[in-house]
Amino acid sequence: MSNSQNQTVLQLELPGIKKIKSGKVREVFDLGNSFLFVASDRISAFDVIMPNGIPRKGEVLTQISYFWFAQTESFQPNHLISKAGDPLPKNLQPFADKIGRRSMIVKKCKPLAIECVVRGYLAGSGWKEYQKTQTVCGIKLAAGLKESSELPEPIFTPATKAETGHDENISFEEAKKITGDSIAEQARAASLKIYNTARDYARKRGIIIADTKFEFGLDDSGKLILIDEVLTPDSSRFWPADQYAPGKGQPSFDKQFVRDYLETLDWDKSPPGPKLPDDVVAKTTAKYLDAYERLTGKKL
Repeated sequence: MSNSQNQTVLQLELPGIKKIKSGKVREVFDLGNSFLFVASDRISAFDVIMPNGIPRKGEVLTQISYFWFAQTESFQPNHLISKAGDPLPKNLQPFADKIGRRSMIVKKCKPLAIECVVRGYLAGSGWKEYQKTQTVCGIKLAAGLKESSELPEPIFTPATKAETGHDENISFEEAKKITGDSIAEQARAASLKIYNTARDYARKRGIIIADTKFEFGLDDSGKLILIDEVLTPDSSRFWPADQYAPGKGQPSFDKQFVRDYLETLDWDKSPPGPKLPDDVVAKTTAKYLDAYERLTGKKL
């Protein structure tokens, strides 16, 4: 294993390359005509970034995204300029050891001001709402569904984007007011098509994609393109299909494992987050790698 695979990347500066944003996980650099996205190994839970990260997490998120972009590009244009395994441009070569497997070069575009969420199963905030009103984001559902039930068909449940704190679920009518009718309709159709394609593919490989969040933007010509990360354990709920049992919460490949550990602590969910123990870190790395290997059939 190379040195770069052993190191946890929490903060990243690339001397001579202008950083324009540092998100919960991603660092965004301006390359002039394009952006450089670098996924760190930071992990957040309950909207708090933990002081220590998950080794190789950024690499997994990036490589899974490359995989899904390739699976869906025949019917859904995306923002990728680089392809998985491409050498970095000359000015980024000095940083190749650190960022090579965790970076992508992407087109600049205008992101939509909504999150495009698709739910195929009843979990999380959707399950909480269903118990009260038999709806999810205002969409009426059948009676008698249990926690983790598969929905009769996947539903599109947009949300607003929050710079800090939680995204807020909104109705499709509200989404149309934000983006305009045509773009909202296109985003909904694209989201459902990508989700259905990915769900069927993943299911054959032992993973249930319970729900996921897509980001879209408009390119220079006003065309809708898929951006950011796609169908990763950070943007989706991945459940092991062989352990699926509706009526309760499911084990998962994502950071739910970290959340479950944090729930056992006397911590009020406000910053700073507690340091994660070595065994929780190691198990979380293993879960991310397992998701990659199951989906792609390859070792990372």
